[in-house]
This record gives sequence, C-alpha cells and structure tokens, in this order.
Amino acid sequence: MGRAFEVRKASMAKTSAAKAKVYSKFGKEIYMEAKNGVPDPEMNLSLKRIIDRARQQQVPADVINRAIDKAKGNDEADYHSVRYEGFGPNGSTFIVECLTDNDNRSVSEVRNAFTKSKGKMGVSGSVIHGYDHVGLIGISETDEEKVLDILFEAEVDLKDLEVEDGSMSIIVEPTDLYKTKDALEAALSIECEVVEITYLPHEEVSLDSDDDKMLFERLTNMLDECEDVQDVYHNVKTSDA
Repeated sequence: MGRAFEVRKASMAKTSAAKAKVYSKFGKEIYMEAKNGVPDPEMNLSLKRIIDRARQQQVPADVINRAIDKAKGNDEADYHSVRYEGFGPNGSTFIVECLTDNDNRSVSEVRNAFTKSKGKMGVSGSVIHGYDHVGLIGISETDEEKVLDILFEAEVDLKDLEVEDGSMSIIVEPTDLYKTKDALEAALSIECEVVEITYLPHEEVSLDSDDDKMLFERLTNMLDECEDVQDVYHNVKTSDA
C-alpha cells in the first residue's frame, strides 16, 4: 500500500488485535450513531459508513444488529469521545482515543498503563501537534495519472499519493475521505481496501534497547486491555520495537 499505508499499519497502527476488542469497538460506535440518529443505515449515512468499516474488519452481522437493536431500546448508556496524550519509551508519543460512559474509569486505566510502563500522561495538546489528522485510502491500483484525474474531477483535497508493490496509498483531508472513496470506486469499479481517518506522525522514533522494547510492548498491551480505549496511535517504528 506504499509508505503511508505501512506507516499507518505498523508505526502507528491501532494496537487492537483481538477479535473481542474489535467487536466491542465497533459495537459502541454503531450503538452511539444509531442512538443519536436514525437507527437505520439506509436513512443514516454516518451509521452506514461505520457498518461498512465494521464489515471490512469482519465484524459479524449479529454484533452489528445487536448494537442497532440496543439503540432502538431503552438502554441508557451514553458514550462520548475522550482523547488522551502521553509519552512512552525513548521519547515516543501516543494518542489514545476512548469512547466512554465514565471519564474517571477511562483516565484511571489509561494513566495506569503509562505509569506501569514508565511513561507518563501529557496534557491536552502536548503530543497531537506532532501528527497530521488525515483520511487514508488504500487501493489496488498503480496508474497515478488516472487516479489524479479522478481526484481532480471530484475536487478532492489531496495531501499525498504513493505507489508501492502494486498498491496505492492516498492521503486526503478527513472531510474528503468518503468523497474520495466514492469517486474511486465509481470510476475504477473497485472496492477500497483501506478507508479510515487516522493520525500520521511527523517523525518516527526507534527503540534500540531491550528495555525500551519491553516497555513499549507492555504499554501497548495494557492500553489494548483498557475497556474504553478505541484506538491507539504512536510514532514508534514497529519493526525496531
């Protein structure tokens, strides 16, 4: 998918790996979007897009349907987004996004993960300035000129485009993510393999010592286990971690 995709997938990839974590993540997102809007993906575009992303991650239909049914009922759960920033081994930086109904629980769990990994929580804005918030598209295509023509015609705010190993990674403004997806799929008769809003670090750091690598693994594993954590981004070169 090119350097940008590999950076997204490896160096600051979301650390969620277990299926249960992925199911929980999308279950919450689907529930909240269905609860706050119309619980029908054919009438709620935002809900439809979350469901499409969930299906890309192979979230079962019954998990999706349960979340929608829960939103239709009298459930009183009220999740909201919270973002934490922090520092890990060798000056590495982390952005931790949560969806929670209990701020005290989420901040306590995230802080505990940093503390037990010899890292520290930062104040709001201490880390995020070192990242670009972007939309990322990954497709199986190598004709840059053709894609550039499509994006120009669709009036997409293109930030970067790279081709590597028979695939292309396209970085756009977050607000143009789905406009880009729709334009490419319509013009090329393909399905985009990666469609997401993410954070790309301006600079990466390497972990050379075994202690740093151990602390990095401990931190990412502990964040993965936090109930409220949805996504984790970092600037560590994972191949060196």
